[in-house]
Amino acid sequence: MTEPVWEFPLRLPRHAFSPRDAARAGDVWRCFQEAAVEASTRAGWPPQRYREARTAFVVRQMTVVHHREATYGEHTRARTWVWRFRRDTISTREVRLLGDDGPVASASQEWVHVSAELKPARAGVELTSCFPNHDEGPPVAFPEWAPEPGAAHSFRVKCWYTWMDPLAHVNHPAYVDWCDEGISRVMVERGLSPVALQPVAEKMTFRVGVAPPDEVTIESRRVGRTAAGELVLAHRVLTDDGTLCVDGHTVRRLACGDSRALLGAFDAS
Repeated sequence: MTEPVWEFPLRLPRHAFSPRDAARAGDVWRCFQEAAVEASTRAGWPPQRYREARTAFVVRQMTVVHHREATYGEHTRARTWVWRFRRDTISTREVRLLGDDGPVASASQEWVHVSAELKPARAGVELTSCFPNHDEGPPVAFPEWAPEPGAAHSFRVKCWYTWMDPLAHVNHPAYVDWCDEGISRVMVERGLSPVALQPVAEKMTFRVGVAPPDEVTIESRRVGRTAAGELVLAHRVLTDDGTLCVDGHTVRRLACGDSRALLGAFDAS
């Protein structure tokens, strides 16, 4: 069934919430992924059909803005559409997570249609005709920020085999978890509670998939602040041979509303 826009109930599970009962950024990303899969399924392309066709979509880039923190138990729903489909290969999907008290978060996802070998491949008309372009305004924009360099911090992760997604690599929301884990470790070292960390926005570009037994380094460096005084960090995920797997930026603040202590944790000194 071909529809330009799909809207349906989609709730964040209990395990998506921190000890502060606030949804973690990575789990909001997982919710957006579920929205894309559900919309594709409703359009006639469930996961098993892609498997039978020996094709898939993988995320190349994603931008998310968090409008507020979701409350567990509130009735949330997803609204999603394909903004454009370029060269029958790159699909830009817009997703909005809406709740009882208004918008929760917005996402722009750039999906690449790939072959069984995970190489970019043109999709046939049987698929592209199920995803007509629809325009409800421009894609999500990452917040503006002023350069303000600070300290860099890193930690290492060895991938587990049990982390693998259906395409046998680390699923893209996990990289947001890793970035927030790096931030949280610095906060603990500086005497701050990581439970107070609040997501504002993320933009990630995915270049090379990570899979076990890879061991990667997650680097986080303060690069600026927004006009509202929120911390802007640049992140990189690197293999031991220096291969850049993922890079991007996050914007974070403290739930108390005063983020000076968080900025200070990443001061150059």
